[in-house]
Amino acid sequence: MSSFSNIFYFLSFAVLLGSAFGVTSTAPQFGSCSGENFTTNGEYETNLNKLMSYLYLQAPPTGFGLGSIGQNVSNIKVYGLALCRGDVSTQDCSTCVTEAISYVRKNCPNGLRAMVWYDNCGLKYSNEDFFGHIDSGKMVHTRINVSNSDVFDQKTKVLLNQLAKEASVTPKMYAAGELVLEDQLKKVYGLAQCTRDLSHSNCKRCLDGLISEVPNGKQGGLIITGSCNIRYETYQFVNHV
Repeated sequence: MSSFSNIFYFLSFAVLLGSAFGVTSTAPQFGSCSGENFTTNGEYETNLNKLMSYLYLQAPPTGFGLGSIGQNVSNIKVYGLALCRGDVSTQDCSTCVTEAISYVRKNCPNGLRAMVWYDNCGLKYSNEDFFGHIDSGKMVHTRINVSNSDVFDQKTKVLLNQLAKEASVTPKMYAAGELVLEDQLKKVYGLAQCTRDLSHSNCKRCLDGLISEVPNGKQGGLIITGSCNIRYETYQFVNHV
């Protein structure tokens, strides 16, 4: 039996074991499935299972996995990626990717395309080759209103623009940082990250697009796409900055 098959059976067992004992998974920040379905037990599903096993093995050591499996025929070949937040450990990355795989296989059992994002990682697969292309679909989460919104909004955008510039030129395509607010007692923390299949210029373009959609007057927020994401908070939410 191949290592891919072994890993897939392990992941399937983990899903079943969690269900049997009532284990509650962490809720994802965002999840979606396509409206189109593949044939159960067909070649696409076989390739998808192999790809999930491959991403489970490939992503944790470096924080990113990318691959495709199958013949280049409509609804046979599957493309996918897994991305972990730049500050998480290998173990936390592995745990999150396992949970993401479990989520898409349970909630999108026959979906030709699916995507899910957690705090620590994201997973995406499709029957279409999306590598290197910017996914412009967005999911926005915002926090409570901020009192001195003009200053906060300005500082937030300064920080996010700095991080977008940094992330777009680093090998991990990830940057996190902080900026002191006007009273010197509070800070705004942020991160910017792209999937590593993007070129550096497309990473910057993707992040700039998200920053342009940051709402005013909100004390914290998160904007996610299949290609990049940004987040900002008034508390330190990454392991180090």
